[in-house]
Amino acid sequence: MWQTENGTRALCVSIHDVAPATWPLCLKLADAIRDVAPIPVTWLVVPQFHGDTQRSLGVEAQLDYFLAEGHELALHGYQHQDNRPTSGGLRARFLRRVYTQSEGEFSALDEAEARRLLALGSEWFLRRGWPAGGFVAPAWLLSQPAWRVLKQSRFSYTTTFSRFHSLPTGESVYSPSLVYTARNRTGRFFSPPAASLLAGMLSNAPLVRLSLHPRDALYPRLIRHAQGLIERLLETREPMTKLAFRREYFSPSLTALPRHTRPTAGHRGETA
Repeated sequence: MWQTENGTRALCVSIHDVAPATWPLCLKLADAIRDVAPIPVTWLVVPQFHGDTQRSLGVEAQLDYFLAEGHELALHGYQHQDNRPTSGGLRARFLRRVYTQSEGEFSALDEAEARRLLALGSEWFLRRGWPAGGFVAPAWLLSQPAWRVLKQSRFSYTTTFSRFHSLPTGESVYSPSLVYTARNRTGRFFSPPAASLLAGMLSNAPLVRLSLHPRDALYPRLIRHAQGLIERLLETREPMTKLAFRREYFSPSLTALPRHTRPTAGHRGETA
């Protein structure tokens, strides 16, 4: 297998928006991945998805099982909803209300609210005995105040749409996510070839990320494409969780930045 100076080339597959309400579709995605190969997956868990406070012991038991099998559970916002008043220009309004369908929960938070939600999410994980090594904001959107709070937190990594960020070391690696646009016919038609093209462009990159969402499971064409993409990428890449990649690729003892990385200081929030 081709090696970088920092280790094996990696493939990280993640399932987003994991919650009781989306669980059947999440399991369908997991089954589709397993039909290709039994690889570790990063499950992005939302504690109170769209405000749902009802606990599902069955879902938690299954997540316990996946965790024991070598998968990873990461915190994915707290409610996955952006209910704050819209401010800013047309671009901000479009991103928050149209492009993300009001789900960019951390896109416009001040420091106090970002800190509160991160604490609530961390405590929710802790009560279930789950380690929370990573945090991924819904729609990959982070306000500048939320970024400041996140960099001061105990999380090991976060991801934006285009980069994987090691929070303890202040480094990042360019890795735009392969993702499908399942909510409209145009997106379902164009996003699979776009994902294939991007995967080819990242052939020499240390990390390729495939981000799957519950809605993807509703469309067999997207599932088949994802399976084919995973199969091809596994020919040259080692499957691992995001936390495993963070541990393998980045090191707190490094005095110089590795190739393909740059400091995250001063980073502006990115969009999905």
